[in-house]
Amino acid sequence: MKSNEVLQKDVQEALKWEPMLNAAEIGVIAKNGVITLTGTVDSYTKKLEAEHAAKNVSGVKAVIEKIEIQFGSTWQKKGEEIASEVLGALKANWEIPFEKIKVKVEDGWVTLDGELSWNYQKIAATDAIKNLIGVKGVTNSIVIRPDSNDAIEAKEIENALTRSWSVNQQKINISVLRDKVTITGCVESFYQKNEAERIAWNAKGVCSVDNQLVIDYAHTLAN
Repeated sequence: MKSNEVLQKDVQEALKWEPMLNAAEIGVIAKNGVITLTGTVDSYTKKLEAEHAAKNVSGVKAVIEKIEIQFGSTWQKKGEEIASEVLGALKANWEIPFEKIKVKVEDGWVTLDGELSWNYQKIAATDAIKNLIGVKGVTNSIVIRPDSNDAIEAKEIENALTRSWSVNQQKINISVLRDKVTITGCVESFYQKNEAERIAWNAKGVCSVDNQLVIDYAHTLAN
C-alpha cells in the first residue's frame, strides 16, 4: 500500500496532467487510501474532472470531494436562464425523452426528476447539462422504469462481463432479486468497478444496481 505522502503526490501529478484543470486551485489530502479534494474551480465540469482524475490513481480507495464552484460576475445567471438552457440541452439530445423529465433549479443547482426506460438515458441527461455555464451541480433523481417485463438472468450479465476485456469476471458475483441486480466481489480499479456496473445496467428490465464491489489494489500489486 502506498504511503499517504506518495499517494498525495500521485494524485497531485494526475491533476496536473489534465489540461482542463489548474492543479494549483485544488488541494489534495491523502489518508489511508482516502483522498479529500478541496479548493475552488469555475465550472461543474472541472469539479467532476478532478474527482475522475483522482479516482483513476492506483491506490485510491475513495474520494471525498469538497471542491467549491465560484463563477466570475460575467457568468452569473438567473435561475430562469439556467432552467431554460437546461431544457434546451435536454431537448437537443436525441438519446433523451426530454418530455419525461422535470427540472428544478435552485441557486445554480439543477435537480432532475421523472421516469425513464434506460439508465443510459439518465446518464445522458446529466452529461447534456453538466457543461452549461451557471450550473453548480446536478442531482439526478430520475427513476428507471423499464418497458420490458422480461425476467433478468444473472447468467446473461455474467456472460456480458466475460466478454469485456477490462473486467475479471471470475472475481465478480451477480445476484438478481426481481428487477434489482447486486454486484459483489473484487476488482482492481475504480474503472473496473464502474464498468461492471455499466454492463449490469444494460440488461433488460433492470431498475436498480447495487454495486458492492471492493477495490483490491493489494492483489494487483501482488501480481
